[in-house]
Amino acid sequence: MSWYRNTVWFVKGLREYTRSGYESASRHFNPADVEVDVAGRSFLVTGANSGIGKATAKEIARRGGTVHLVCRNKERAEVAKEEIVTETGNQNIFLHIVDVSNPKEIWKFAEKFQNEHKLNVLINNAGCMVNSRELTEDGLEKNFATNTLGTYIMTTALLPLLEKAADARVITVSSGGMLVQKLNVSDLQSGNGPFDGTMVYAQNKRQQVVLTEQWAKAHRNIHFSVMHPGWADTPAVRSSMPDFYERMRNSLRTEAQGADTVLWLAVSAEATKLPSGLFFQDRQPVPTHLPLAYTHSPPEDEEKLMQMLEEFSQKFKSVSPGT
Repeated sequence: MSWYRNTVWFVKGLREYTRSGYESASRHFNPADVEVDVAGRSFLVTGANSGIGKATAKEIARRGGTVHLVCRNKERAEVAKEEIVTETGNQNIFLHIVDVSNPKEIWKFAEKFQNEHKLNVLINNAGCMVNSRELTEDGLEKNFATNTLGTYIMTTALLPLLEKAADARVITVSSGGMLVQKLNVSDLQSGNGPFDGTMVYAQNKRQQVVLTEQWAKAHRNIHFSVMHPGWADTPAVRSSMPDFYERMRNSLRTEAQGADTVLWLAVSAEATKLPSGLFFQDRQPVPTHLPLAYTHSPPEDEEKLMQMLEEFSQKFKSVSPGT
């Protein structure tokens, strides 16, 4: 079955996820959807110092938004901030240094942020694909800590602020790779059996889709969405998937093309006319399962995921400095 899923997914990817797939889809876009002024609205973008995160932050800044860049590496983040300010002329760009694989850091950041800022749109873009099993200082598997638990805590911690905002939105950058994975709540930290970083990443991205669906049910005042940027030429793809990059480099989307749907979900009035909790690709909601792939999970597994993540998050909140 995994061979079937992978083959169907790759064929789909060649048709839809490449630069030519974007060019084909974009013929149906309405440019006016993103030709908007978002001055006075506040956006937080994680993983904003390169790739799709930086491209998204730059486009929001061009439209007048206040942008909070949440990055792990201070030097690269400062370069990215200067580039965004210089290219857009927007001075309302703020930098926050946070390692989203560190739950205690996220809680500490979110508590401070809520006291000092407003927030209309959260964009969970930070992610990683570590190809060997590495543990963080908290003993968490690094992919899970960043992609799943980090996304969960950042969103959960900022929900009270978002609940107060007009037209609040949460967008999570997932991946079409999640289509080859069925939710697995029995081994969240990939400690059993051989470790395959690509499949662990895909599992994390499936978990992000489930999170989005569950949040949409629980928080009706906020519009949640999750999306696939396509196969884009980003530093993360080059470093984490060098063989794939070499094979596909001439067909990959630009960073701006990968960021297009994130931007659309963040600023367009059209996006919130669609139901909360959907999975998007090229400005359209798309299925979260391949045909005949048997990747649907029972509701109790999805509830179990939320319960386990909440237990993890509270464990780290209780030892957060200042609480």
